[in-house]
Amino acid sequence: MSARLNRKQIAWRVAQDIPEGAYVNLGIGAPEMVANYLPGNREVIIHSENGLLGMGRTPPIGEENPDLINAGKKPVTLVDGGSIFHHTDSFAMIRGGHLDICVLGAFQVSQSGDLANWATLDNSRPPGVGGAMDLAVGAKEIFIITDHCTKDGQPKLLEQCTYPLTGNGVVTRIYTDHALIDVKNNSFLVREIIDGTSLDELQKITGGRLVIENHCSILNAPDL
Repeated sequence: MSARLNRKQIAWRVAQDIPEGAYVNLGIGAPEMVANYLPGNREVIIHSENGLLGMGRTPPIGEENPDLINAGKKPVTLVDGGSIFHHTDSFAMIRGGHLDICVLGAFQVSQSGDLANWATLDNSRPPGVGGAMDLAVGAKEIFIITDHCTKDGQPKLLEQCTYPLTGNGVVTRIYTDHALIDVKNNSFLVREIIDGTSLDELQKITGGRLVIENHCSILNAPDL
């Protein structure tokens, strides 16, 4: 099997699919990097659940403002016209259905679109739901950034999730280090696959049913 995409490359690929004028929440971790790769000629309004609207790219080293952070407590920038407001107002936006897309990480995703990303069965790792449940049901679309498999090689895309669910049937699209996949008709629809990987090879590392789109293309990303 060919080399995998790294997290920056996956974040870049996600950024290319976010449309002009979209209101988007970026989850903690890998999803935060999406803001750094949005096309410069496209206006996208980034929301952070701790009370930011109009969040920009990661600031250069040495130019961080300790009073300007995202929900993951990482320094961010604010674009012209951006605003800062109360945490309660931020969740009113989420629960009111005002977000077009939310980009989240995942422990597991089922072929019916169920998402598990807040707790595992490992009691040594404390669960941390944060705002994930609100975002999972409040945003109009859920995009997932995740490695295709766990560190020990177990599939993260499954017929059914075995971890506690964050949301039921909420995931619309998955971006992994091997493929771009839509959740459709109770299956994983492969839209793009990295060069040098066959559908059979992808199926071997996937725990759910794969269907390849008629016009499936090569998943390309720049060197990042």
